[in-house]
Amino acid sequence: MSGFGWRVTAEGQAQRVTPEEALTGDAAFVWVHLATNAQQAQAWLRDRVGLDAFTVDQLTAAETRPRADKIGQGAFVNLRGRSDEPLDASDVLASIRMWATKGRVITVSRKRLVVLPRVEEQMTHGELRDPGDLISAVATAITEDLDPVVADLGDGLDDCEQKLSPHRVFELRRNVTQMRTEAINYRRFLSPQRAALERLATLPGDWLAEDDRAHLSAAADRAARMAEEVEAIRERAALMHEALTDLRAEQLDQRSLVIAMVAMVFLPLTFLTGLYGMNVKGLPYAEEPWAFDAIAGACALIAAGIVIWFVQRHWFRG
Repeated sequence: MSGFGWRVTAEGQAQRVTPEEALTGDAAFVWVHLATNAQQAQAWLRDRVGLDAFTVDQLTAAETRPRADKIGQGAFVNLRGRSDEPLDASDVLASIRMWATKGRVITVSRKRLVVLPRVEEQMTHGELRDPGDLISAVATAITEDLDPVVADLGDGLDDCEQKLSPHRVFELRRNVTQMRTEAINYRRFLSPQRAALERLATLPGDWLAEDDRAHLSAAADRAARMAEEVEAIRERAALMHEALTDLRAEQLDQRSLVIAMVAMVFLPLTFLTGLYGMNVKGLPYAEEPWAFDAIAGACALIAAGIVIWFVQRHWFRG
């Protein structure tokens, strides 16, 4: 079975073992983590751990959202955190499902979470001695890990707002769209995660101490702040996208105006030269030696007059 286990004695001494070894012998606290697919985990949880079918299904479900529910004398908790493994574009955060009861925690994840080594380090130092300590540590680590990611999104949007210019429309639109998509994806999980942590902090049970509930409440507050920040980022990105669209439309209007003015300058000149370019008899002054110079001068005067008229009406300013 892919994963690991931890056994903690009553004196607080922690030892890293295999999942099988974690379930044998006497220990004050046991943590078993499974990193495997649903079919393997279901069989092991059912046959080796002895969990009921409902709990097994909750721990191995394919589609999950952050939540916290009381199950018997324990609780089922589902949280989302960053992973260093490839994820689907729509799922930017990997899930960790936890079943906790007095003296035991079972966690399952299909993708490796970046915070697990940090939590294991706390286990090594003897800082986690019961299920409440472990779950609050996981929740705190996840929120602390996500906080700078959300802050970077806001900083990136600030940079785009400072660089707002008609000459960088395409580059900025691409960056803003990407940040808006990321903010929407994070918002899908941060809002329910805040609700899950708030509910977990109030669940009845003697396996959650008062300091654990305080840590969970603090993690919930941080998740709420991040959810509000990604919502603000999403709205700011939408406004900036509209501003970039307006800049692009203004660019097109200005270019269309230039093309129209050039066409208006040459329209009477084209008519005049086309008229005298006809291969027919009877054109006035067609045989005069000065006729070409006169027509060329007339064209220059007409063009200059149209340009002066545009300038007086301030059309060249867009």
